Amino acid sequence: MIGLVPGPAQAAGTLLIVGDSLSDAYGMAREAGWAYLLGQRLGPEYTVVNASISGDTSVGGRNRLPGLIERHEPDWLLIILGGNDGLRALNPAQLKSNLEAMIEYAQDQGIAVALMQIRLPANLGPAYLRRFEGVYPELAERHDITLMPFFLETVFDQPGMMMADGIHPSEAAQPLMLEALWPHIHPWMADRPAS
Repeated sequence: MIGLVPGPAQAAGTLLIVGDSLSDAYGMAREAGWAYLLGQRLGPEYTVVNASISGDTSVGGRNRLPGLIERHEPDWLLIILGGNDGLRALNPAQLKSNLEAMIEYAQDQGIAVALMQIRLPANLGPAYLRRFEGVYPELAERHDITLMPFFLETVFDQPGMMMADGIHPSEAAQPLMLEALWPHIHPWMADRPAS
């Protein structure tokens, strides 16, 4: 389900977020999620389209992106995908291919792109983690896009910030996730005004 934070007809711009359960307000009302809170902070002149789907992988995002861009005509695209690829121990080369296709497609449409670094649990092993997590800075450098830090890095080990499954952030964590992201997302959007 796509969550839309409405803006007025003469909006200053549209931000499209393509992610998984970390952005889909998993287990809570959409209005409690960090993406909705971001829309409120940006203000009514902006539209935030949260096209995140719990359980989505990079191939799902790649397949959905053209239709999302056609429908919403975003000025900015924030990609927060890969966690489910990693938890399923999928090949990092496939992750890289899918994310790169998304970046290139959006850039070809004149859309400013940012990619969030994804971190995985240590139990997947150091060799896999190096290959997987290394995909993000490599793509950011190659395509000259903003690499956002992982917004759970400073909250995941705090009491009450994670759900019982240890994977999904709680409702209490959502404002803190926005605070972690804001110093990076606000300058990125300001650096590339909406067309």
